[in-house]
Amino acid sequence: MGGEELVLRIQRFDPSLEKHPHLERYAVPLNDGMTVLDALLYAKDRLDHGIAMRFSCRMASCGSCGMKINGRPRLACETQLADLRSSTVTVQPMDNFPIVRDLVVDLESFFSKHRAVSPHLVRKGDPQEQESPTGEYLVTPQELDSLVQFTYCIKCGLCSSSCPTSSTDSLFPGPQALAQEYRYLQDPRDEAGDERLDLVDTEHGVWRCHFAGTCSAVCPKGVDPALGIQLLKRHIMAARSPFRRRKPKASSGARVFPNPNEDLLKRP
Repeated sequence: MGGEELVLRIQRFDPSLEKHPHLERYAVPLNDGMTVLDALLYAKDRLDHGIAMRFSCRMASCGSCGMKINGRPRLACETQLADLRSSTVTVQPMDNFPIVRDLVVDLESFFSKHRAVSPHLVRKGDPQEQESPTGEYLVTPQELDSLVQFTYCIKCGLCSSSCPTSSTDSLFPGPQALAQEYRYLQDPRDEAGDERLDLVDTEHGVWRCHFAGTCSAVCPKGVDPALGIQLLKRHIMAARSPFRRRKPKASSGARVFPNPNEDLLKRP
């Protein structure tokens, strides 16, 4: 790649000063192994200090550098320029979020929806149990397999950026929050089964998902939020359908509902 140049088109927009966003072009020298984040940092450091962007870990762990790259939501730090196979790369902020400036979006609503699903274990016994445990919380390998992929979420927002329902319904929790709700509902150590189903069994909850699958297609960590949402729907139907086959109640609150999703979770 030595001697070659990349045309980097960056969307610029300051809502406090402008009415509409516009694209500005920067010529960036190409080097082997260069990522989109590298190109952005070159433009910011050498060509225009005013470019606003987020980044941190540079290893696809923190989720800070989520943005649209050539129209697709991606992490800038793990997107290799060579893989894009284009001499022109267009970078824009993620969709479905208010723009703060340039490539920076306001993620407050995203994290509010994440907090709303109680993304932590809920135990209904001794309130001090988790602070001062007297034993281990045991999980079998099979139980872990049913939820472990959903623990890999880094909360980058790419799934919500790509979700068509999130773009039309501001009350929809979004694929990230719903997948995390499934993760804790499925956890045998959690005891908030009924409350968790109440949170998502609503007009703007899981039933607003039309299974477009774009959330899973763009996830940089291989999480499948679309699957988690469909499994949530199955949990609700298994627990609340008037035609369900009634079973004895679990003796402990660790797993109020049986897992009706064994076959789906085994898919590659």
